Amino acid sequence: MNEKHDENINRIEYTEQPYDLIDGATAEVFDFYRELTKQREVAVDKSLTLDERIAAYEDIIDSEVGDTNLVRARNIEREFGIRQIYLKYEGGNPSGTQKDRIAFAQCNDALRRGYDTITFATCGNYGVAIALAANFAGLKCIIHIPENYHTKRIKEMADLGAEIIREPGDYENAVFISQEFALKNEQYDANPGGDNTILQLKAYGEIAYEIYDDLRDAPSAISIPVSNGTTLAGVYRGFLSLYRRGKTSRMPKIIAGSSIKKNPIVEAFLLNKEKCEDLRPEKIKETKVNEPLVNWHSFDGDYALEAIRNTKGWAGSATDKEMTALSKLIREKEGLFVLPASTAGLHALIEKHKKDVLPSDRYVVLLTGRKS
Repeated sequence: MNEKHDENINRIEYTEQPYDLIDGATAEVFDFYRELTKQREVAVDKSLTLDERIAAYEDIIDSEVGDTNLVRARNIEREFGIRQIYLKYEGGNPSGTQKDRIAFAQCNDALRRGYDTITFATCGNYGVAIALAANFAGLKCIIHIPENYHTKRIKEMADLGAEIIREPGDYENAVFISQEFALKNEQYDANPGGDNTILQLKAYGEIAYEIYDDLRDAPSAISIPVSNGTTLAGVYRGFLSLYRRGKTSRMPKIIAGSSIKKNPIVEAFLLNKEKCEDLRPEKIKETKVNEPLVNWHSFDGDYALEAIRNTKGWAGSATDKEMTALSKLIREKEGLFVLPASTAGLHALIEKHKKDVLPSDRYVVLLTGRKS
């Protein structure tokens, strides 16, 4: 591990303030480091056996990643006349989003397979999640970021020891460059749509198992905000596994929500297209609110579209104003601080209920990020 990397680690360990990880969001990185110092020391120690390092790293994953809260939102139920709504709050993960699930899973896989470097492209949350996970695994982390993307999140990635490489063009182009970079340099490719897609889907499938543990069956439907579609497809596969093994009495309807006219998955469903089709990049305008949701190419879009249709689910779009209003409502009514983009799935559920009253049953809404 290089001196610069060590300096960054020490700065994190002894700072008195948690790092800001996503715009308006915080994660208690200092507490995370303090509580897991011993496990981390073992996981990054390359003088130890690989089995010893992996055991320590998996202990970190088991104790800190996933197993997030599922709470009944009685006040939201009364607000919209829907019974029963449960909020699956992914903001409880170390960096504040569901992306910690695949970040730690992939770093663990990289350790097992003998890689010393993990690389990928990102515009924000994913970068912080893998930078943190790699830091705890003793892996070098190289992050490709579009050159015109500027946010304080980039500093946090660097403070966690990641190397930042600026790339021309948009996020999708940065992914393609990163994939070539990983192949050429024999580095672990953590980009969406690659060879590790099954691993990513399995990691997100744990969300379904956790919901089952709490409800003891599948809900009538689960609403999920979508971008690349990986989270949605993973949750679907998790429930499909439970159903096939006779653990649940039914498959939940899968509901997708995203920013209006800025996501290939939702657009393909609304226009009844057989497959996801790329949108026109020049037509997509990113904002501080919609950035976690929008793209012109959804890398796992066809998996997500298949999940929605196979379960007789549906998809819907929301404006920045609508998502911001819902995040404020969740804060006021339920005391949860979520990113506005996280409410896109809830919006799709509510809009469906307004047009065609949903039966009294159990509905789960996945909230994928927290906001301070």
